[in-house]
Amino acid sequence: MGFRKISEEPSFYNDLESKSVRELLEEINAEDQKVALAVKKTIPQVEKFVELLVPRMKQGGRLFYIGAGTSGRLGVLDASEVPPTFGVEPTHIIGLIAGGDAALRNAVENAEDDAEQGWKDLQRYHINSLDSLLGIAASGTTPYVIGALKRAREHKILTGCISSNPDSPMAEEADVAMEMIVGPEFVTGSSRMKSGTGQKMILNMISTSVMIKLGRVKGNKMVNMQLTNQKLIDRGTRMLVEELDIPYEKAKALLLKCGSVKKAMVYIKNK
Repeated sequence: MGFRKISEEPSFYNDLESKSVRELLEEINAEDQKVALAVKKTIPQVEKFVELLVPRMKQGGRLFYIGAGTSGRLGVLDASEVPPTFGVEPTHIIGLIAGGDAALRNAVENAEDDAEQGWKDLQRYHINSLDSLLGIAASGTTPYVIGALKRAREHKILTGCISSNPDSPMAEEADVAMEMIVGPEFVTGSSRMKSGTGQKMILNMISTSVMIKLGRVKGNKMVNMQLTNQKLIDRGTRMLVEELDIPYEKAKALLLKCGSVKKAMVYIKNK
């Protein structure tokens, strides 16, 4: 099958400006319901990538996300949410976006068209063969991402990709291609919509399952979360109340003393 840019095909809906707000919302929602089913079909490939990723990270390898525009922003977002959720250093999962941090808020002209810049950006982190690289691009044709994946493979780095088109040029440079075919966007070519939603879902699946396999969750609880606000302190306290069967105030004092639910539980166990 040849490369077909489904993500750029015309929307199934037309004359959008003549529709009522209710019609627009219902039609967007109808399209969004297709996303979870498209993501479900990628599970075997996501599983393969995670299974290859976990042992590398157990040996100290890092996971890099790389993308441009919406795809790059979603990678940076997922990477930034991992440390407070699972209590790991920000160096475990690192998100890179074409154009640098300025591109998180504003479009950086032509940043994604430079096929050499992605690898140059990765060099600042001294990426090595123990690390892994996940390219994110709805189109599957972004030069910034493809160039980085190609160079990474030359250096024996595990590569994966998330795209919304089958058999894309990006997939050719990935050891594991996660092709999430969500179909044409509600607004033609607006990949911040279904493609972005699906990318976020797959990134959640990857980072969450990896962190669970790295021992950062107990039962179903975030026992390593950072205590960065009162809501999280309360959540951690209630975890200890449940696990240790102790009064709330005692649990809170223990949590604040130890710094995390997991450390508090180890402390009590070793007393």
